[in-house]
Amino acid sequence: MSKRSWPSDRESSSKHGDVSNVKKKFKEDDGSSSSSSQDSRRSSDGEGKKAYFSEKGQYSNFASRMMTKMGYRAGSGLGSKQQGIIEPVEASKQRGRRGLGLRIMSMEKEVVVEWDDGQPPTITETVDWMPKCTEPLPDYDELCEWTSEGKKKLTIEDETLFCDEEILKKMLTCKTVFDDLEGTELRHARTRSNPYEQIRGAIFLNRAAMKMANIDQVFDYMFTSPKNLAPNEILYFADICAGPGGFSEYILWRRKWRAKGFGFTLKGQNDFKLENFFAADPELFEPHYGVNGVNGDGDIMNTDNLEEFKSFVLENTDNKGVHFVMADGGFSVEGQENIQEILTKQLLLCQFACALSIVGMGGSFICKTFDLFTQFSVGLVYLLRRAFEDVTIFKPITSRPANSERYVVCRGYKDEQRLIGDFLLSINQTLNEMKGTDYDVNSVVPLDLLMEDTGFCEYVKQSNERIADAQSRALAKLHAFAKDRSLKEMSQAQIRKECLQLWQVPDEIRAAPPRINIRECYEKFTQGMKSPIEILKTPRMLDHENASNLSRVYDYRCCVCTGRRALIVSLGGARIYEWHYTAGRWVACPDINCQIPRNSILEVDMVQEMKGEGKGQRKSLAVHVVDAIALSGEDISRKHYTERMNDIRLFVTAISKPSIPNMNIVRAKQVYRSEHIEEVFKCLSMKKVKGFGIEPRLCCDIENNDSWFVPSGLCFTKITKDPWTMAFSKSRNRKYFFNSNDRTSSFECPPDFCATYEMCASSRWYWSWEEGVKVHESQQHSRENILSRDEIVQFLHQQT
Repeated sequence: MSKRSWPSDRESSSKHGDVSNVKKKFKEDDGSSSSSSQDSRRSSDGEGKKAYFSEKGQYSNFASRMMTKMGYRAGSGLGSKQQGIIEPVEASKQRGRRGLGLRIMSMEKEVVVEWDDGQPPTITETVDWMPKCTEPLPDYDELCEWTSEGKKKLTIEDETLFCDEEILKKMLTCKTVFDDLEGTELRHARTRSNPYEQIRGAIFLNRAAMKMANIDQVFDYMFTSPKNLAPNEILYFADICAGPGGFSEYILWRRKWRAKGFGFTLKGQNDFKLENFFAADPELFEPHYGVNGVNGDGDIMNTDNLEEFKSFVLENTDNKGVHFVMADGGFSVEGQENIQEILTKQLLLCQFACALSIVGMGGSFICKTFDLFTQFSVGLVYLLRRAFEDVTIFKPITSRPANSERYVVCRGYKDEQRLIGDFLLSINQTLNEMKGTDYDVNSVVPLDLLMEDTGFCEYVKQSNERIADAQSRALAKLHAFAKDRSLKEMSQAQIRKECLQLWQVPDEIRAAPPRINIRECYEKFTQGMKSPIEILKTPRMLDHENASNLSRVYDYRCCVCTGRRALIVSLGGARIYEWHYTAGRWVACPDINCQIPRNSILEVDMVQEMKGEGKGQRKSLAVHVVDAIALSGEDISRKHYTERMNDIRLFVTAISKPSIPNMNIVRAKQVYRSEHIEEVFKCLSMKKVKGFGIEPRLCCDIENNDSWFVPSGLCFTKITKDPWTMAFSKSRNRKYFFNSNDRTSSFECPPDFCATYEMCASSRWYWSWEEGVKVHESQQHSRENILSRDEIVQFLHQQT
């Protein structure tokens, strides 16, 4: 990278004269160029676009001619007798609401930096990945030998190992010129000078969401559509130090209900604002705050909190971890911006430690960082390089160019034993023990080990210099716009339009979702369907006379029920309504204490689940979803029954809230193929039920759980659409589809084969497990009109 000298004040004065302002020449809509002052001129040596005022006390040629005609003589006053002031009246330098005559020294400083490189703003971005690391993962003992401790350091000026000294000095000095400015003045200047400022948050709650939309697109949507995500798998992600939650709102907007987020951030003013998730469903996001769960403090620098959050995430992802982690931590360093990297070092370490503890194999990680000049920070990035296949340092266009912010982006996690994450957790514990002393952890990787990796060091150095140089130019531009309030970037509106189109984000005004009543919500997704009364009518009872209806055994699926069926509609959160069959209207459902995304219509079985035995036995109401019409605004009623149940399983996983103990559990009903009815009986057992005497009762165990419930029968649902049926070819040893009208068959699923939700709901048969019906081996059959277990098994096997 070429180096530019940064002239001193004396050199600047001798070369350019009395420089009192720096302005950019803007192109107007008609293509012509203009200057904000008639006295400005371009520098003859062509070094950037800089405007120069005439020397003090000198009028323009035009003004001099006019004044001469009116009798003015140089060195005399402007009165009729040449009385009055001789010097021109100086323009007001009053800024904001400050006292009259107050001089702002920062506005009188000259930032002689070329802030216009002649290139128009662009929306095209490229990614420069680090050279791949060929070193094996270090073991834990080796990692522990890498750290070094020493005196606490609070200076950054001498950190020149990973950045050119002149570039670093220039950037640090550019920052100091704003020390005396008010926040309002800086914000106004920033709004006018940044060509990407009007992008803002678009339809989301803040700018952070648009940063994630920007980054997601640049990296080919590797976050919202990762390659290691199976087709019927839910997308798990974690959002740490990220209140109020803009990152997560974007991810959930893009993935809809096929994603589940875990949040970890500091409780209080900067907590997650889920009620402001207008573009996505907050029910798909579960905040956790470390020790004590939802009642914790969310302090990421507390090692116990990190360990607790790690356990929570792994437990709820089958110990696989999340597909990716996002981290956006930071805090105010007002007045100490130059040492922001040092002040936030522990926060950065904790974000890395948290991510490496919960991300799954092959997963990704993105984390906001600031300057990366110190050996400590560069060492942390080096550890990421050892833990991931690919790492890059990237500053998106949505990140304001005048700040030190950048993002480290990683993909392809490969530390299966999570050794580096555990190592960073131990360092955090050491940092906490050192608080209040003059000692600190100065590095996590030895300098000689870093310098041996020449490709890595050169990459970090070039990245630091490129970002620092761009930041210096942006600061110089900000300084010019703060001095001259008439300056403004003219391309902001067009840039915003092009970016939103590229990132596939609607160019709309952010607005709260429209309120909708229960009837409108139901009718929106059930046009042409039967009324709830017809849908919920009692299924036909199965007995000896009508058992032949199950002769096409491959057409049916079955599930164990309790008999308490309900059709529920959610308007979001806890606003859940149930169709009251007797009253013939929708009523609030106070029994259900859970959160279901708006515009969801579910058919459910209300189940009293039980755990334990004897006096310690506990009951809790659970919602078992039997079928669905709509999930979070997506109509699934016309999908194949198997697809609907797969969607339901993902949906209930996404909305589960295990961290809230008093919330009703929502499950997808366990469904069995009718030809495999023996699998049903494997889940049945005889247990003593509290409140039902000493005699054991028939109970159904819930799969992969220690809960169970008292069943009332088995419900059979026909999943094929007439005239199609399914059969089994013994010669091909596979199922095929048969049309009973034209007697044709096919091994490929016909397009009109699938039964809709309405067809399934109206085709049900119910095998009641009343007293006297043998279902379990220990029972005796005494009901002649109802099928026994042996009879129904024998009948179904005869049809296969």
